[in-house]
Amino acid sequence: GSPYQPVIEALESHPEKKFYNVSKLGGAKYDTLPYSIRVLFESSVRNCDGFLVKETDAMNILDWKTKQNHVEVPFCPARVVLQDFTGIPAMVDFAAMREAVRNAGGDPVKVNPACPTDLTVDHSLQIDFSKCAIQNAPNPGGGEQKPLARLSPLKPPLRKPPPCRGHSGCRGSCGAGEAGRSPGPFSAQIENTPILCPFHLQPVPEPETVLKNQEMEFGRNRERLQFFKWSSKVFENISIIPPETGTAHQVNLEYLSRVVFDVKDFLHPDSVVGTDSHTTMVNGLGILGWGVGGIETEAVMLGMPLTLTLPEVVGCELTGTVSPFATSIDIVLSITKHLRQADVAGKFVEFFGSGVSQLSVADRTTIANMCPEYGAILSFFPVDNVTLKHLKHAGFDKAKLEVTEAYLKAVKLFRNDESSSRQPEYSQVVQVSLSSIIPYVSGPKRSQDRVAVNNMKSDFQACLNEKSGVKGFQIAAEKQNDIVPVQYEGNEYKLSHGCVVIAAVISCTNNCNPSVMLAAGLLAKKAVEAGLMVKPYIRTSLSPGSGMVTHYLSSSGVLPYLSKLGFEVVGYGCSTCVGNTAPLPEAIRNAIKQGDIIACGVLSGTKNFEGRLCDCVRANYLASPPLVVAYAIAGTVQIDFDTEPLGTGFNGRSIYLRDIWPTRQELHTVEEERVISSMFKELKEKMEKGNKRWNLLEAPESILFPWDLKSTYIRCPSFFDKLAKEAVPPQAVENAHVLLFLGDSVTTDHISPAGSIARSSAAAKYLTSKGLTPREFNSYGARRGNDAVMTRGTFANIKLLNKFIGKPAPKTIHFPSGQTLDVFEAAELYQKEGIPVIILAGKKYGLGSSRDWAAKGPFLLGVKAVLAESYEKVHRTQLIGIGIAPLQFHPGENPSTLGLTGREQFSILFPPDLSPRMTLDIKTSTGKVFSMIALFENNMEITLYKNGGSLNFVARRFL
Repeated sequence: GSPYQPVIEALESHPEKKFYNVSKLGGAKYDTLPYSIRVLFESSVRNCDGFLVKETDAMNILDWKTKQNHVEVPFCPARVVLQDFTGIPAMVDFAAMREAVRNAGGDPVKVNPACPTDLTVDHSLQIDFSKCAIQNAPNPGGGEQKPLARLSPLKPPLRKPPPCRGHSGCRGSCGAGEAGRSPGPFSAQIENTPILCPFHLQPVPEPETVLKNQEMEFGRNRERLQFFKWSSKVFENISIIPPETGTAHQVNLEYLSRVVFDVKDFLHPDSVVGTDSHTTMVNGLGILGWGVGGIETEAVMLGMPLTLTLPEVVGCELTGTVSPFATSIDIVLSITKHLRQADVAGKFVEFFGSGVSQLSVADRTTIANMCPEYGAILSFFPVDNVTLKHLKHAGFDKAKLEVTEAYLKAVKLFRNDESSSRQPEYSQVVQVSLSSIIPYVSGPKRSQDRVAVNNMKSDFQACLNEKSGVKGFQIAAEKQNDIVPVQYEGNEYKLSHGCVVIAAVISCTNNCNPSVMLAAGLLAKKAVEAGLMVKPYIRTSLSPGSGMVTHYLSSSGVLPYLSKLGFEVVGYGCSTCVGNTAPLPEAIRNAIKQGDIIACGVLSGTKNFEGRLCDCVRANYLASPPLVVAYAIAGTVQIDFDTEPLGTGFNGRSIYLRDIWPTRQELHTVEEERVISSMFKELKEKMEKGNKRWNLLEAPESILFPWDLKSTYIRCPSFFDKLAKEAVPPQAVENAHVLLFLGDSVTTDHISPAGSIARSSAAAKYLTSKGLTPREFNSYGARRGNDAVMTRGTFANIKLLNKFIGKPAPKTIHFPSGQTLDVFEAAELYQKEGIPVIILAGKKYGLGSSRDWAAKGPFLLGVKAVLAESYEKVHRTQLIGIGIAPLQFHPGENPSTLGLTGREQFSILFPPDLSPRMTLDIKTSTGKVFSMIALFENNMEITLYKNGGSLNFVARRFL
């Protein structure tokens, strides 16, 4: 138990709820800690066991002010999120551990993840299913979700797809078109479920190969999905968001958020790490979380803490009030730009100040999600009243909200706007004045040329004057006021420089916060109600892009107003949808050409608009969705919105932009009350029902997983082969050969390549022997659950430079026979002969992002130790975690100064009383003896190493 039990208290308003009142431990010190550090502190107090988390660790966190950047601290996140197939290796290890524990006489039912683990399986499937809708969209590659599945009950009559006319490699025998004939339990269903356009509920025409493709995808993933389904049935603490839940990924992450955990009436803050690149968005809800690699998440699932250097915390103070015309995107981009300039790489960022309350939760999660763009570990928004209001709409019930608020206030994790409460002290403060954020557009030729909206008229005038170039159009002064009359649909219109002829509202997904699309809709609604219209010759279009935006537009009721102004949905490919932006009407094109008019296109969303639009449109501006609608109504970019009206409404009244621009308050209200509450309601229903295909998927019920020996995706790995009740003391490594002699900066990508499986590789030979064709190899990433493929993929990078070979190649020399072989084949021979192997390397061994197999692969190749000049910190930890000893040459020494060729045999003796950074003697077969540092940093690492790595250490706890 924790030595801190004396500070356990009951919550005043709900005495049945208990919690660690950590604010009592720290007194004034605690009150000046940043909120994000308070969360780390609470976790260390609650998890303090004197071994994995020590009292000194908790005290170090409390002394954050002096200790930041100087100490490593453990952190036990409350839960883990796995995205998709990154979850496979971890789950496979748990399945293998159950088996090993049973074989060693323990109870396999006790083997479960140590913390709640949520798995979202949407990603890999979603992308394949949405391709056909995206292929027809005007913004290829821009969409990220498949059209919303919530409309699926309204299925149109089943239609039989046209028979296949022999697409590449099928000769007409693929079965597309003969519904129900093809193999696999899902094929009939897939073939008869046309994708629906989410707006008009009409079937989307699909290229016939797509049907085949989808069937293949579900077939290809089926085995892994069955394994997941088995996991969710038999393990405690595992829950799965099945594929095709059809909501945006962010919503899933938010659906899983607890904010405050209540475990058997014991309360503590929510926190999370995950393999999902979007994990950081939860910091916008006041939940501490960040993305880590598969191997770290697995360690957390095993009950091991993560180790991090106690970070600096940059306070980002928001002051002032936002200009009414600035959209969420303006705010998000402006804040992220300030942070990028402030050098926050590798630090926490935390928001405070009077302006924070002006940001909706959607704004906060977007800023938090963009962490990678400015390099921070995370961007934390402590819970405040805005968060609580949002949680109410996101489906938290009243009782849970009351407990959440009372608890966060009790442990001082609730942010108040009142200045009376003490402000935390930060490592540095970055100030962002919200009043300075003004809306910009980009153009007229390059997206990096930004123009403030209030300077648009004068800037366009300057572009007309300037000589032809990156901005200028070089129009003679006497021609700048030319007007060309044009007849269109029986009316006469006048075209002049700056007239808008194309207006496209495109949802761009890289930083799109759907509320800006909603803003465009509300602006349209107010414009229509005021009597404003868009001229009929302007080519207007609306492409929502992702399922999330579709939801925003549908549930808020703004679509009819957008279409009244001519913004009709394009790009879902159903018969009612419009296709790509149609070319401009002939009459308009001719008038532009004859009068040499600089006509404009205004779009939201995409970066590359060169040649995208009609060649006669020479000026193109990128603007936020509501501004696109505003410029379309005005019909020209030569307008000063402050002083000139957009047009004339009912009763001949002049209507200005400020009259119809939706306030942030209106926007947030519609967003929270209508959109968000409907989104969560729907997701909840879907989660409770599950989807048909997932429900029909058969999965075993057994306590142990019935491994399919023929499977090429999922195999029982051999990490636990030697599991016995007692750990064996570290064995001496005797007469080891060097498997690889490497230089400096060997990356995890050299060690464990991702991507496709080369046809000449050892993994390819294995898959071919299992009867697969190269087309079916899939990638290393997809086969992470098969140790036979991943071991063969270890050191299979064609850029690997092994000094024995002398040129880049994934080869090495097997010294007893003198043959040059694939690394795997050489290792296999050594293992058959009972000869241990080691790796010689230079500086910074294991650089790069963490990869599941960069340590597991070498372990299964039989590598007992790595001898290097220095290590990347994370990789060193992972080597110990799997049971490989990291040894380091003394400063100034390396294989060449010691005269090692790598052809010798090496013997290393580990004393029973191994201690951190101990010096070990190494003997070679040539009689040379030299010493190295055993790079274990603390006793926990030595314990793990003595146990043969963390997997075996944890498995022994169940014996």
